Amino acid sequence: MARPNPIEEFQDTQQMLVDYAKQETVEPLKDLGRYVGVGMAGSLVMFLGVFFLSLASLRLLQSFEVFSGGSWASLAPYGMALAVLLLAILIIYQIMSRAQEEVR
Repeated sequence: MARPNPIEEFQDTQQMLVDYAKQETVEPLKDLGRYVGVGMAGSLVMFLGVFFLSLASLRLLQSFEVFSGGSWASLAPYGMALAVLLLAILIIYQIMSRAQEEVR
């Protein structure tokens, strides 16, 4: 029976270690990068959607005759739009905290 060549055995071991390192470090980092990229794109789209919806609601409120009067009446739509945004943030926070408690 022939004895294995130590150089070939070392090269096989080295290749196995390199493959294992790639499998356990590089591939998970690539997956993590994909998740972060999709998350960033989603958050940007959500931000733009909320921004344009709040701007549209502000312009809609400003179009009513009630808010065309003095300085208080012209500031009221801004306060209302801000209140709606703060309410939406509060609702989202409540939903996220409940979901986080369920995970635990």
